[in-house]
Amino acid sequence: MAQTTREYGEWPLKRLMGEIVGSGPKSADDMTYDQSAEAFRRILDLEPDATTLGAFWLANRWKRNTAEELAAFTDVMRESVRVAEPDADPVDCGANYDGKHTSALLGVGAGVVSAAAGTPIVVHSGDRVPTQKACAYKHVLDELGVRTDLEPEESADMVDDCGFGFYYQPNFNPRVHGLHDRRDRMGVRTFVNTIETLANPANADVHLGSFYHLPFAKKVVDTFDRSDQALGRVLMFQGMEGYDDVRPGLTKVAEWSDGDFSDFEIQTGEYGMDFESEDLDVEDVAEDSARITREVLSGEREGRFADAVALNAALRIYAREDVDSIDAGLERAREVIANGEAEAVLDDLRAF
Repeated sequence: MAQTTREYGEWPLKRLMGEIVGSGPKSADDMTYDQSAEAFRRILDLEPDATTLGAFWLANRWKRNTAEELAAFTDVMRESVRVAEPDADPVDCGANYDGKHTSALLGVGAGVVSAAAGTPIVVHSGDRVPTQKACAYKHVLDELGVRTDLEPEESADMVDDCGFGFYYQPNFNPRVHGLHDRRDRMGVRTFVNTIETLANPANADVHLGSFYHLPFAKKVVDTFDRSDQALGRVLMFQGMEGYDDVRPGLTKVAEWSDGDFSDFEIQTGEYGMDFESEDLDVEDVAEDSARITREVLSGEREGRFADAVALNAALRIYAREDVDSIDAGLERAREVIANGEAEAVLDDLRAF
């Protein structure tokens, strides 16, 4: 048996590989909370050699992490997250940090509309995060002229001053950011891609996220339930390219509130999004998404992109229970676009 070390415990990654997770996708065992926590502390300290770390990440990808393992990873990550809590009680939007390649990123526009409607919003991302290194929140905000290289305390002030705030991963989650090069060399997604979206740097009570398949939404809910975070509400939906933009068509929505989990389906065509996913494709995701955001918020653009921004805003307003239905959220979203309040929030963000 390995000797217990003063810094960690008795479960270096090599031992976890040999005894727990490394025997293949069908026969591998799951780690306990404590084993998972120790493993991620070692990883954040850059203690494992590159070969062992790569093998460990791949083994966890093959076997698929449990909610308990993800909760442990998340709790260890949050030990070093620089939390800055605004006075407002925002919705935390946890989109995939490695971004989008093809479709317009609507979360900025939707978040600004939500803020104008009285629902404060927090978004967070890195900059060209592996594996996709694609367009994320930061890049659209940069194109819009909104400052993004913010310290966490400035991000919290942005939420309180504007109703919408951006938190930048290198500044609020520097130890996970420090894994960038090792993640880049892997070439495949790891569990870090999942947990960084759960960092919750504003200590929000409500989380909004996305999933490819409903079981993943349930796993995220169970992860929050097992972790040290005390969220009261989670709303997840099937997102385009795994992002927090609802996909057109028949879409599942998963809802967790104070311990009760439920799911339901919506036809987005009934809320104005009566088109195909391909209709939201753009040439340059950052530049085109910024232009679409400006045009929708100013009232210059109607049609499918305006409908998509409004519905995504409605889901955010509903997530915080500022309305009692998606329909009511949609009505409120369209109202603040039409009366210029949404455009005014964007102006405030650019002046911040």
